[in-house]
Amino acid sequence: MAVTITPITLADVESFRECLDSVAREGRFLALLEAPPLANMQQFVAENIAKGVAQRVAKDGDVVVGWCDIMPGWHHTLQHCGSLGMGLLPAYRGQGLGARMLDQCIEQAMRAGITRVELEVRADNHAARRLYGRFGFEEEGTKRRGMRVNGEYFDTVAMALLT
Repeated sequence: MAVTITPITLADVESFRECLDSVAREGRFLALLEAPPLANMQQFVAENIAKGVAQRVAKDGDVVVGWCDIMPGWHHTLQHCGSLGMGLLPAYRGQGLGARMLDQCIEQAMRAGITRVELEVRADNHAARRLYGRFGFEEEGTKRRGMRVNGEYFDTVAMALLT
């Protein structure tokens, strides 16, 4: 497989933004419906690199085709918690790339002191729920109408991994 999993770098930001924007515009997997402006993405990635945040990208050559990150909690009482975000371009799904990125991110987050990784996933995203379950994430509850896309409501499932 030509796709590699690497820590994100500043050189990846533009391609990462394009990948994020593509997945966001599908309107199925992310809370975002489009990527933030490039300048915001550059600042986000630079701050994450400086803080040692677990953030990986899947790259086909120099093109980012997926990402995974675990963002630490914002307040000192929540810094043991990390919020998981990830996505892959459609052509790269179902090849084990998500699992490879997730494995590396969880390992790095644990080394950084994260003892709880949490996420929210659409209830109808069965592939993602199965992936998270294989890694030991447990469902903690359902948020009815947890997401609304173009006026249509979707339930979401809160999941967490205690490390």
